[in-house]
Amino acid sequence: MVKFSKELEAQLIPEWKDAFVNYWQLKKHIKKIKLARNKRPTQLNHGFGRSIVDPIRFIAMKLLSTKLFFSSNNNTNTDDDETVKVRSKSTEDASDHEVEFYQTELLQLFSEEDEVRVFFERLDEELNKVNQFYKTKESEFLERGEALNDQLQTLMDLKQILDGNRRWKPNILPRSSSSSRRNSGFSDSPLGLNDGSTEISDEIIAAFERNGVKFMNSPAAASAGGGAKRKKVEKRKAAMRIDIPATTPISAISAVTSMLWEDLISNSTKQDSTAGHSINRKKIQCAEKMIRTAFVELYRGLGLLKTYSSLNMVAFTKILKKFDKVSKQEASARYLKAVKRSHFISSDKVVRLMDEVESIFTQHFANNDRKRAMKFLRPQQHKDSHLVTFFSGLFTGCFVSLFGIYIILAHLCGIFSATTGTAYMETVYPVFSVFALLSLHMFLYGCNMMMWKNTRINYNFIFEFAPNTALKYRDAFLICTTLMTCIVGALLIHLLLTAAAISPSHVDTIPGFLLLIFIALLICPFDIFYRPTRYCFLRIMRNIICSPLYKVLMVDFFMADQLTSQIPLLRHLESTACYFLAESFKTRQYTCKNGSLYRQFAYVISFSPYYWRAMQCARRWFDESDPNHLANMGKYVSAMVAAGARLTYATQSNSLWFGVVLVTSIVATVYQLYWDFVKDWGLLNPNSKNPWLRDDLMLKNKSFYYISIALNVVLRVAWIESITRFRINQVQTHLLDFFLASLEVIRRGHWNFYRLENEHLNNAGKFRAVKTVPLPFREMDSD
Repeated sequence: MVKFSKELEAQLIPEWKDAFVNYWQLKKHIKKIKLARNKRPTQLNHGFGRSIVDPIRFIAMKLLSTKLFFSSNNNTNTDDDETVKVRSKSTEDASDHEVEFYQTELLQLFSEEDEVRVFFERLDEELNKVNQFYKTKESEFLERGEALNDQLQTLMDLKQILDGNRRWKPNILPRSSSSSRRNSGFSDSPLGLNDGSTEISDEIIAAFERNGVKFMNSPAAASAGGGAKRKKVEKRKAAMRIDIPATTPISAISAVTSMLWEDLISNSTKQDSTAGHSINRKKIQCAEKMIRTAFVELYRGLGLLKTYSSLNMVAFTKILKKFDKVSKQEASARYLKAVKRSHFISSDKVVRLMDEVESIFTQHFANNDRKRAMKFLRPQQHKDSHLVTFFSGLFTGCFVSLFGIYIILAHLCGIFSATTGTAYMETVYPVFSVFALLSLHMFLYGCNMMMWKNTRINYNFIFEFAPNTALKYRDAFLICTTLMTCIVGALLIHLLLTAAAISPSHVDTIPGFLLLIFIALLICPFDIFYRPTRYCFLRIMRNIICSPLYKVLMVDFFMADQLTSQIPLLRHLESTACYFLAESFKTRQYTCKNGSLYRQFAYVISFSPYYWRAMQCARRWFDESDPNHLANMGKYVSAMVAAGARLTYATQSNSLWFGVVLVTSIVATVYQLYWDFVKDWGLLNPNSKNPWLRDDLMLKNKSFYYISIALNVVLRVAWIESITRFRINQVQTHLLDFFLASLEVIRRGHWNFYRLENEHLNNAGKFRAVKTVPLPFREMDSD
């Protein structure tokens, strides 16, 4: 049987962990009570021992066992068995409203037992904490539901005008007071449609503006500006716009960014002079998608709050039963009555609001198909298949066996010798190195996902992945092992055909065919081979390459950071493209590196990942006005300068360029290490309770963090090898380069875990467990 503490830890919401009942701390108090009672020479529930008042105390305990009182200033609720009072306390927030909190007053029953008194004081604190957090979140979700209802009402009215199937007149319901809306969820109907005219008259525009929909340059607005302005409006058709917020926090609506400042209501080329305005259908569809996503997130948040309530109730029940067992008394029944009357249990607003959201979503976004609506509101996660684990193990065994055979045959054929291996390493090595580095990166990403899952880091929420299509760590291992098995198999076939003296023009096409097959699978439109993941990868790469045109999301700059560690892979792709496009495979004479265009393009390849990442920082600074993004951009600019200096030093080996490489590389390395530890990982805090780390740590063993800091420093200075020129022959040079590139990929995989750990702790510190989706229709000021 699983202990409840482990069950609670597995089911609680990671971002709200600090708001849950501290069940583990309360268990420690229970143990203290047990130890204190075991040390007593006499037990209160048995013999009368050394004190003459023990018989009286025993009778009093039976009569007054665990009767709880709650002190009160202004509220008193009385029932037959006990008196429960709630004390109100003024808060210091903007609303300055009264907040209820509970405080237990114990009778003489527990007056001599400090451990019990401390336990109930701690229990009161936990109850108050849970209650206040629940009220805060409930208020947020109710306000969000009210805003979404207004947005949906406006959307339905605009769609009715757009369709033109029914006659319409402006009958938009006025906004009700927030208090009445909160008490009943969605109090207004989302539709305010009646029969009337289909053209957008001034009266309709005025009605929309009263409802918070802002029309730019409308006739009503123009009339307020005077006669001259009104004459200009009469000469041209007025262009109108409904403001859409210029933020897109989820990738599902990233396409809206290119259209945010266009007119939602634009001029129609086919309308006559009497019909002055028409609605842009595409913008209405974008607005509908944003509202639909906002409803899904609202429903998810309500579900999390419902889970929060039920788990805390079970936790209170379990801990009180443990107290009864240790104290040989019956305190749980009476205290639980107070818990059940508290707001987080007695309030049904969340349940009613969930029902309202289900009803509205089914009606307006699922064509009254409840089953279809539930697929959006409650997406089912795919269960882990044993076949995935089986094939991962199978392909791992195949890879190890084939790789062992390849090493033996390569040694027998003299592939890695200095005399015969040069041509092989120049032609075949770059293609297979691409797949090897890619497979290593995928393997490390699978390890990251496994560690994130074990430490309860919600990486799907951070990356904004759909839970029903997101890649799992077993899938990553399967992709990695499958790819490596295919690579080593192709290497082995290529080696056997080379040894059989078959024409190089046929043999050396094997790596090219392997690359083409991989690209074809990546862009395959059929729903096979993890299509959602493949298309998500392509979309992220588009966003990175087109930086800073697209709004930068967490997954975008996270992937761009991965590219900065895969510059050798990109260089190998350059070599491969040159090898096959120049048809060098027909003669095995690799002449690409001798061309000036190739050398110039090497700078472009080496600069591109840093440039993309710097442009993302610039875009984030433009969107958020945070100077830290400019400082982060400086880090990538310094890395770009250092990379360029090392490339130049490779062709111009003199003392001047050696000094330039040394200075730029040291500056870039120190800059990167500072940003890694302080900004990305949140470590090196001298005032932390964990020396030179941070206050909150996901790993229990602190030594892992110190080892990781030292390892990151060592791997960051691997560039020293590029200027020491430790080389023996051409074959070993390529092998050493591959080894150093693998170390950088390993460093990046190691960096990934702590980067997401810090991001998760930031979300948990702000209790951020639900995405905030921007709403399309911006409300006007009251004046």
